[in-house]
Amino acid sequence: MIKGKIKSLNSKYFPQHLFYAPEWLVLGVNNACNLHCKMCDVGVGYTSSNFATNLLGSKPLNMPIDLLKKVIDETATYFPHTKLGYASTEPLVYTYLEESLKYAQYKNLYTAITTNALVLPQKAKMLCEAGLNEISISLDGTQNVHNEIRGNAKSFQQAIKGIEALLEEKNTPDISVYFVITEWNIDEMVTFAEFFKPYPLKRLGFMHTNFTTKAGAELHNSIWGEHYHATLSNTQEINVEQMNLPHLMGIINKIKQSQYPYEITFSPNITSLQALEKYYLKPELFYGNKCHDVNRNIMIKSDGSVIPSHGRCYNLTIGNLYQQNLKEVWNSDIIKKLRTDLNKAGGLFPACSRCCSAL
Repeated sequence: MIKGKIKSLNSKYFPQHLFYAPEWLVLGVNNACNLHCKMCDVGVGYTSSNFATNLLGSKPLNMPIDLLKKVIDETATYFPHTKLGYASTEPLVYTYLEESLKYAQYKNLYTAITTNALVLPQKAKMLCEAGLNEISISLDGTQNVHNEIRGNAKSFQQAIKGIEALLEEKNTPDISVYFVITEWNIDEMVTFAEFFKPYPLKRLGFMHTNFTTKAGAELHNSIWGEHYHATLSNTQEINVEQMNLPHLMGIINKIKQSQYPYEITFSPNITSLQALEKYYLKPELFYGNKCHDVNRNIMIKSDGSVIPSHGRCYNLTIGNLYQQNLKEVWNSDIIKKLRTDLNKAGGLFPACSRCCSAL
């Protein structure tokens, strides 16, 4: 509690220099995905958004192992309690995954992976032996609905096989499953939560769609575009106006009132129809009051460049690990200015209004 209060005061009153370590280093270890998800700019081939650029825009395709070992070495030296999060674009197909996980284990660092789990059955044993601490699996319904959204007829089945393969091993990492709510899968939510009751999950999380509208990006750019250019994002095939929000609110309440053998979370935790309508139909109004992740995470791309927070943030290079070390990048001049400008803006920019970092 005391440490959290000190961090909050530091980031609020002296964002020019954070005296504490990042919570997470998000690792963009590769720029390839093996699915075609309808709710994702990468999946639908819309490459003009910040999100797609952050996930696909750097070269080489795979982060060199020497660069990742440098990240691991410097994390162990400067930030030994910071966690390493293998995130984009699909880390289970990263060429040096096993070698880097074992090296991080040797350095006593915490590792986590976010994955679509398509190749998890083949990787499960290795992940357990390499000391992975946590795995977050992204699924959007049971078999038929999920496979339709993800553009692969075997995606759900492979993910379940992978979860079961993890559970057969020793040293199984904590397993969480996350479900992104869209107009295509609202009626799946209860069935989905019930499906996983036999599995010893750490958490099952429902995530409301993150998006940036064209109007929101234009408003943002009229004020902040010179320094932090925004783009529309994750709206190519999603139509939030088509969502039956009273029906969705009823389903959310039903899940919350039910008992499950694992933690159920909603992000954000919307508790009324009025708030749900605000979230989806009035994106010009802020939901949340400040960006949390700019003060606790940075993302490292495969070319060594570093951006604030994670893949949904602005395509703003705050440093490069081929020229600087992690400690220098964490408080580089560019990210100091971003943190200061966010504080001056009241905590969020217009294009931040439906980002998960504000929740």
